[in-house]
Amino acid sequence: MSIFRYIPGNNYTEEQRQLDKRIFRHSLFFPTFLVVLLWLIRLFESEFHLDLVQGGIYPLHVKGLLGIITAPLVHGSFSHLMANTVPLFILTVALLFFYRDLAYRIFFLIWILSGTFVWLGAREAWHIGASGVIYGLAAFLFMSGVVRNNVRLLTISIIVVFLYGGLFWGIFPMKPEISWEGHLRGGISGLVLAVVYRKKGPPEEQHHWEEDDDEFVSTEEKVEENTISPDSAQSFDEQERPS
Repeated sequence: MSIFRYIPGNNYTEEQRQLDKRIFRHSLFFPTFLVVLLWLIRLFESEFHLDLVQGGIYPLHVKGLLGIITAPLVHGSFSHLMANTVPLFILTVALLFFYRDLAYRIFFLIWILSGTFVWLGAREAWHIGASGVIYGLAAFLFMSGVVRNNVRLLTISIIVVFLYGGLFWGIFPMKPEISWEGHLRGGISGLVLAVVYRKKGPPEEQHHWEEDDDEFVSTEEKVEENTISPDSAQSFDEQERPS
């Protein structure tokens, strides 16, 4: 969409502020749809006493391949889903708002890559839940802000660390019932994508003082470029010399 191609600059007008509001509202649609879908699946599973765990990833087995697509949609309990709902929603909104037309590509690449890495190298067990996607989003938002010359995105990196820095401990095998492999693989996916796409998406910020430096041209440079004659330059210098 065209509104996702707009990146606010230094001259922040009222028109741009209104456009930012539109983009923010648009950024809420997909995360809201995703969260509602996850809850509907969990409610359906509970209501009909189903066990959808086999919709997860089972590493290195053909039966677990479909889980690369479906595993983030399946949760073992309401508490499991509740723990994933808020960070998934917030991080997806941040991705869509700040990375605009690049966001959907990054989101689904994290989804696929994290699941693929789990299938290729995790324990032989069913791996379910959206935690891998959450770790991928957090890692991408953090690393992307670090590798880009953009104050706004670096601010997001700091906020991610402040809010979700505790996620770091989830990449270690502390609890056997938790898929730490999914967390780790998701985080790696996000870091890799942040580096691969560091030249795409939001441009580098140009500050006011950088613009002033670019616009300044000395008298000598003007003479060399023949924009003014040497005689004019001498007259110009004499006018500016204090009496």
